[in-house]
Amino acid sequence: MKKIVILLFSVLFLISFSTTTAEKIQVNTNSLEGTWELVNRYNYDGMNVIDTLFNLNGYQQIKIYSKGKVMWTRYSPNDPAEWFGYGAYEVKNNRLEERLEFGSKTMMKIQDTVQVFKFKLQLETNYYQQITLDDNGDPIFSENYKRID
Repeated sequence: MKKIVILLFSVLFLISFSTTTAEKIQVNTNSLEGTWELVNRYNYDGMNVIDTLFNLNGYQQIKIYSKGKVMWTRYSPNDPAEWFGYGAYEVKNNRLEERLEFGSKTMMKIQDTVQVFKFKLQLETNYYQQITLDDNGDPIFSENYKRID
């Protein structure tokens, strides 16, 4: 009888653990938490996509979002400048805001004039777009990422 009770509690524990783990995985895959790779960029005419720019010649850009922090890096064999940044991010009402705390010399020059990078966010489970809007709220261009972890 004692063995049956122990076995029953063990099975219940494993079931509750697997349900909790599945719920955590679902929450994480529906958020920015994770590692993302730039797939391409879109240019807009104010409403519609008019051009798709693909990564060429070994160009790579990676973003990592974790616990309110963001880190990104870009590698372009044709650009001798280093590109990376680290800071905080926040998502509210389909808006993404990134505030860089430090970065490469090239990025810090940009950060001197732009304190907060603001984007419209379109998020799916394994894909997201960060869309830059003009003063009227119309899209100018976007960066389109796929989840890699």
